[in-house]
Amino acid sequence: MKPFELLARHFSSKIDRLDWKYLCDPSNRLKLIDNIARRKGVGDIDAVCTLKSEFESSNNDRKEEIHDELLTLALRIPNRSHPALSKGDNTPKTVKTMGTRKNYDFEPARFESLAKKWKLTRTDTSLFTGPRSYYLLDQLADLEAALVNYSVSVLKSKGFQLISVPDILPREIIEDCGMDTRGPRSQVYTLEGKHPNDDLCLSGTAEMGISYYLKDKSIPASDLPLKIAAVSRCFRAETSKISEERGIYRVHQFTKVEMYGVYRPADSADGLDEFTQIQEEIYGNLGLELRVLDMPECELGAQAYRKFDVEAFMPGKRMWGEVSSASDCTDYQSRRLNLTTDEGLFPHTINGTACAIPRIIIALTETHQTRDGTIELPPCLVPYLGYDKIARSRLPKVVSCKPKEQDWRNSVEERDKITA
Repeated sequence: MKPFELLARHFSSKIDRLDWKYLCDPSNRLKLIDNIARRKGVGDIDAVCTLKSEFESSNNDRKEEIHDELLTLALRIPNRSHPALSKGDNTPKTVKTMGTRKNYDFEPARFESLAKKWKLTRTDTSLFTGPRSYYLLDQLADLEAALVNYSVSVLKSKGFQLISVPDILPREIIEDCGMDTRGPRSQVYTLEGKHPNDDLCLSGTAEMGISYYLKDKSIPASDLPLKIAAVSRCFRAETSKISEERGIYRVHQFTKVEMYGVYRPADSADGLDEFTQIQEEIYGNLGLELRVLDMPECELGAQAYRKFDVEAFMPGKRMWGEVSSASDCTDYQSRRLNLTTDEGLFPHTINGTACAIPRIIIALTETHQTRDGTIELPPCLVPYLGYDKIARSRLPKVVSCKPKEQDWRNSVEERDKITA
């Protein structure tokens, strides 16, 4: 496998790279309005086209005045949606099922109960790092590393090239990927920069770091498809009051193996199928019961043209839980990133989860538990672990030494006497 080649590109204005021919074609107006509404977007295509017309007829001074407003409005318009989605409702469509549900001769326990029994997690860290924080201990920490190495091994066998990405990124990059960073429901953590011009955020997925790497680049068409994998920590300001999502199901940071693809426009639909098949292979080898969902427009986000989610059945929780997704973003991201081919085309980008560690750990432990609570691990992970069962933690018992309030007050009084 030869290293991929990236060619530097001359800078071009983002406003010039948007698909104005489509956006301001009167025959597309109703389709755009309907698409925005079905995707629960906030874009106003009429305002965009009115301002674009004024922009084109204005002198240079006036263009400078309205440039930023026009760009802001235009970037709110979501990607188009796959034609098959416009005929459906707002519910996911099951397109495939895999695996067989296990029959247990006992009541399957939830992950939280299993982890507590074997002392393999700590989630009582709210005093230190806020809610939805956690520690994976001993064998679960081993399992995290094994899942990462197993997933990366599968991706390399499929022609993916591995890179390491930063977790701190400019806000603009995250927004170019289609994520809202400013709204009241934003899941993005914003950082206070050390310098006045810093406008930085924590990355929610390696997709963003890979996108930053590809920004303002040209890829030889002969090198397509370009498939990249990355392992990163993902930071998300998520909240949930659903009892089934407590513990490590929905957390503020986690490890994830990400897939990213750059395809010729005519090939991205096949690329999306390839990504989904890789997910099915990874999770199928883990012995999980799976279903693949074609997601409705209201679940796509701004960037996706089409998205498939993979859910695994979690016997202890008695529910299906999303463990991955894969999205064809067509040229939505490449236009914003100034990513082209050497033929001058905007390629299509695809992203997908190869392995999101916490939820896969939940599905694995609940699926492969035995009557005594021991976890029997699937054969594909044993070479990365060196053992095939998970039970009691081998770590020494840790006892909290948090002082009682009165003890704390006494120590403060003693300190004040000494320093007086």
